[in-house]
Amino acid sequence: MASWRCIFGLLLATCYSSVSGEPNPVWHWQCLQGTCQKQHYNETVSSSPLSLPTCRLSCSDAAGLWPKPTGDVSVSNIFQNVNFNSIDVVPKQSNSPSSKLVREAGKVFKEQIQATIPRRFNPKGGKSLLVDVDIKNPSFSRLTLDTDESYTLKLSETSDGRLNALISAQTFFGARHGLQTLNQLIVFDDLKGELLIPSEALITDKPAYPYRGIVLDTSRNYITIDAIKRTLAGMGASKLNTFHWHITDSHSFPYVSKSRPELSKYGAYSPSKVYTDEDIKQIIKYATVRGIRVLPEFDAPAHVGEGWQNTGFVTCLNWQPWQSYCVEPPCGQLDPTKDGVYDVLEDIYGDMIEQFQPDIFHMGGDEVNFHCWKSTPNIAEWMQRKGLNVSEEKDLVQLWRYFQDNALQRLDKKAKRNIPVVMWTSHLTDPEYLTNALPKDRYIIQIWTTGTDAQVGTLLENGYKVILSNYDALYFDCGFAGWVTSGNNWCSPYIGWQKVYSNTPEKIAGPTKKHLVLGEEAALWTEQADSASVDSRLWPRAAALAEAVWTSPANPSWEAAEQRFLAHRERLVELGIGADAIEPEWCLQHEENCRIGAKLNTDTKFN
Repeated sequence: MASWRCIFGLLLATCYSSVSGEPNPVWHWQCLQGTCQKQHYNETVSSSPLSLPTCRLSCSDAAGLWPKPTGDVSVSNIFQNVNFNSIDVVPKQSNSPSSKLVREAGKVFKEQIQATIPRRFNPKGGKSLLVDVDIKNPSFSRLTLDTDESYTLKLSETSDGRLNALISAQTFFGARHGLQTLNQLIVFDDLKGELLIPSEALITDKPAYPYRGIVLDTSRNYITIDAIKRTLAGMGASKLNTFHWHITDSHSFPYVSKSRPELSKYGAYSPSKVYTDEDIKQIIKYATVRGIRVLPEFDAPAHVGEGWQNTGFVTCLNWQPWQSYCVEPPCGQLDPTKDGVYDVLEDIYGDMIEQFQPDIFHMGGDEVNFHCWKSTPNIAEWMQRKGLNVSEEKDLVQLWRYFQDNALQRLDKKAKRNIPVVMWTSHLTDPEYLTNALPKDRYIIQIWTTGTDAQVGTLLENGYKVILSNYDALYFDCGFAGWVTSGNNWCSPYIGWQKVYSNTPEKIAGPTKKHLVLGEEAALWTEQADSASVDSRLWPRAAALAEAVWTSPANPSWEAAEQRFLAHRERLVELGIGADAIEPEWCLQHEENCRIGAKLNTDTKFN
């Protein structure tokens, strides 16, 4: 008599023998007409059963990989059982600076495989897998905008019956991406209770764009170290490479500055809601092993407030009515006329340069409120002495430029070089001010306005390098209730993954200017998100951005990518990331059946 678990087999796709506990499948998947289709399994008439993840490796577009490789993909439809306890990742250059990173990445590689195995299973047996990592420039261990992130992955069986994967790359960062791809080729087949891998594969791959990021605001609401690590884990799994850390704002100052510790003492929400030097080291290490740079942003002269109360360098702090002085409460801006403010900035910049060792630095520079400065008496007097009129916008822009030029000098002093600087679109990027205020050989402009904003064309026509974060496709805080007004928040509606996926650089910049686009970055401003919700706000939508800038499909079709995207969402969940569900799991198990205009599947039947 069948066990009670088999009664539910029709729902579970697998049931288990009451005697042996071994899988006894009721359903399996077959590759039919280019899709994996669910079939009733009868061992007398069907071939060896395949689980959906196994079927997808040989049937789905690009072997179900995410993001889709930009080069050749060749994957065998013959699978081998892998012995989890006999997987080794070995750097060929064992004593190089990158060898330690390879070993650490190898640990992550195995942890990700372990995460795919359900608790009730303990797969045994199988072949050994040796992963050789060959890095041509092993001394190169820091990510820059010029880093070669390409890789080649070759998987084969050796004459002695083992499995060998050779990952060849110019740098550790390319090699790490190769490991991530290999990770996606190893699946747990719950119909066999085994880890399976194709017996052969050859994949060549490299990203279309060098900057692929997420900006996370940790000031509006404090985000825990664990939540940041989950964000980084999702980024590594999706081949995103830049964690842009908006670490302070007017709401709180959680960054513990070595030189100015009083700022976090007065500005953090509580003594426990801070980021210490040890916290930052931990996050940088965790990110680097996953192929990610950590880019600090110190936003100024606006977006400062809490923590600066006793300095005498901030104006408009929590002035009311706030609508007159800033875009959201609490207001706060630095006073550019105070010479001492630049000494504080120099100290903060120095601390960040020492800790993060960034290849680029983000100086913020958005949403300066001129009415705030106009309402500060000492500023009006200072400007008058300089022959400037506080009532003239062009003269207030001059005041802003005075601040930016002085702040930049202090950054350069600490960096000891002319480090590339990123700034948000603002009044300074308006056509009449742009080229004089922000020289293109020094500044990279991050676009937060719409993808059709005239400023985009102005920047590109003037030869500026840009990063796209256009809010109409890449602001992941959109589509929730208003918090300073009734109704919905300012950038509603909610942005679905389909729109994120279609927001490619070529679509916005055009084929002749796309070379000026460094990449894209999703933004999560946390007025209405914290550690409890950051996962679901970011994921899996940030993975849609990952393919938009890694693969940058010429004609992006979310419909063609949907099944791979659904499978990748499952990977993120296996890693402990609380990624939002996209649709019923039934659609994942019945490819092509949930789409408008889907054809009737006449192949699914009982035998």
